[in-house]
Amino acid sequence: MPLFIENHYLVHTMYTLLEAQNLVERHINTLSVPDTPPELYEPVKYILSLGGKRIRPALVILACDLFAGAVESALLPAMGIEIFHNFTLLHDDIMDRSERRRGHPTVHIKYNENVAILSGDVMSILASRLMNHAPGVVRNVVHDVFTHTAMQVCEGQQMDMNFEELLTVTEDEYLTMIELKTAVLIAASLKIGAILGGASQRDAEDLYEFGRYLGLAFQLQDDLLDTYGDSEVMGKNQGTDIVDNKKTFLMIQALEAASLAQKEELCEWLKRKEFDRGEKIKAVTAIFDTLKIKELAENRIQDYYRHALTNLENLNRPEERKTELFNFASFLMNRNR
Repeated sequence: MPLFIENHYLVHTMYTLLEAQNLVERHINTLSVPDTPPELYEPVKYILSLGGKRIRPALVILACDLFAGAVESALLPAMGIEIFHNFTLLHDDIMDRSERRRGHPTVHIKYNENVAILSGDVMSILASRLMNHAPGVVRNVVHDVFTHTAMQVCEGQQMDMNFEELLTVTEDEYLTMIELKTAVLIAASLKIGAILGGASQRDAEDLYEFGRYLGLAFQLQDDLLDTYGDSEVMGKNQGTDIVDNKKTFLMIQALEAASLAQKEELCEWLKRKEFDRGEKIKAVTAIFDTLKIKELAENRIQDYYRHALTNLENLNRPEERKTELFNFASFLMNRNR
């Protein structure tokens, strides 16, 4: 079951974020995914065809380029990161009972749940195989970073599911969960790219911390967008976190700041098994608005963003080579989906 990528002559002094994203987009379609059995592999091709920003693999490219590494050595590991990320989305959609992903039916809706589970499984294996295409001198280190991160992502997902059954979750517990579920994959993408680019251990760790803080800000922004974003722009239903009793940063802060009456109302919605979706979203959001939870979340996002920028500023690389990562951080914080 060979995996290959078209042999392009990749010589470039410095990649922009858009160029890195376009490079990934061109090459994701050149991966040789088997055709048989079609029931297993068609869903893999389907979810990869839905696009996305290709942020994580682009970070592998940018980090490798930051240290003047050979970008062609980073392409297959970058593809592995993207396939693993999409695998997590596929399984998350099953667990969250989501019906739309990027404006299209989710895999378990288009096919069925059993097919989606197995297709997700094979995606995780394909991702691991692609990581093994890292150059021999760093292959073991890259693969160790990847597998450790993959386990952390699963740990974070389990914590997220556990929280659904609890009425109260602490802020520290929640921040640990989003670090594992979201931030570590962004951080690891940068660290893997740095290792492939020949970075020192210290530089690779500094870049990891930049990604970790940015990932925390990214997930808190996701919390905000789920409640306050435009569902048409996002390509998924608004208020899913509220409906699914997700203990997001918004819900945790609301429960902490609520009056006795507000807390009783929130807890009643969290306990209720049958409800009108729109009514629940409207009622909970109204409490968020009264308590100014949106503004509180925005302030915390900015705190993490500043920490991320400080780590990038401290990185021992010429300022002009860090420009695209600064641009990326700005892009991430100004997205609307």
